[in-house]
Amino acid sequence: MSKTETIAPEAADAFKMYESAVASAVTYGEKLLKGAEVFTGLDCDDVNKTPKDLVLRMDKVQIFHYRPMVKKPSAVPVLIVYALMNKQYIMDIQPDKSFVKKLLELGQDVYIVDWGYPTDADRYITTEDYIEGYLGDAVDFIREKHALPAINLLGKCQGGTFAAIYASLHPEKIKNLVTIAAPFDFAIEDGLLFKWSKYINIDLLVDSFGVLPGDFLNNTFIMLSPYNLAVGKYINIVNSFDDPKALGEFLRMEKWLFDCPNQAGENYRTWMKDLWQENKLIKGEFVLGDKKIDLKNITAPVLNVYGLKDNLIPASASKPLLAVIGSKDKEEASFPVGHAGIVAGTLSQKEIAPKIAAWLKERS
Repeated sequence: MSKTETIAPEAADAFKMYESAVASAVTYGEKLLKGAEVFTGLDCDDVNKTPKDLVLRMDKVQIFHYRPMVKKPSAVPVLIVYALMNKQYIMDIQPDKSFVKKLLELGQDVYIVDWGYPTDADRYITTEDYIEGYLGDAVDFIREKHALPAINLLGKCQGGTFAAIYASLHPEKIKNLVTIAAPFDFAIEDGLLFKWSKYINIDLLVDSFGVLPGDFLNNTFIMLSPYNLAVGKYINIVNSFDDPKALGEFLRMEKWLFDCPNQAGENYRTWMKDLWQENKLIKGEFVLGDKKIDLKNITAPVLNVYGLKDNLIPASASKPLLAVIGSKDKEEASFPVGHAGIVAGTLSQKEIAPKIAAWLKERS
């Protein structure tokens, strides 16, 4: 008489878990091997490749003019002003997601500011130097080159804040103003960055470093979402190791994310204390050099664009702009995107860049 042996339910469950773990390990290993093959044939050297020419150099700051892509581009050129804390080539991250290229294809004549990489020699560069000096000289250069009294200005993030300040000081030189994911009301409580900034000893930071290290600031941004930005995305990317397109996009964005220039200390002191901590700009109390900034002096048509999923500069920090400017022609446009995706994502190609190009065309 034969005996039938049975396995206890607990042992069966443990065996299934073991089988699943082995299968996952095998699959993971196969993806790693496939990834090695993909890496060897991957070409990510198409960042910042839309054809352009260097037309003006001021110390470390450079102004580039993109070569038009239509026979008759807009008669009024647009100057793109990006933030100091990241590089402007996010606007030209890859050919099929290039914000700049899309604007060119839609008939815009585009210039862009490259702020360069500050060194210890630049610790005393002020916010006035950046806005009235470098940005002002760039605007005047383009105006003179095109024999125009005013040009279009498009600012992203901190660049949008700088552009608005400049437009308030020189309304006669700005034909139209576009701001993208730019902060104006710094008293909000919606984002961690806005909460943390209120408790940072800015004077101690600047006096200690002189020039703020880019890596230091980048680590601060990573701490806004430490697991996702420091661990999770590197685990998840393994699932794309067999997809050259997805892997290439990931690596291009990683290159940009970790390309953080150092920050001139005196500008950083003003930017953080007067705006982030004391919210002087929106309250009409901000003084640049010896000039009090009144955003009501902005009279050009304004388009304020922001992302509804932006965790760095929440919509609530951007939206108040239209309520404090003097422009009669003013409009806001929101999109379900984040801080980078607003200029480097699929929706930026399909909707955001076309919206901006059409808005400028109607007014230029």
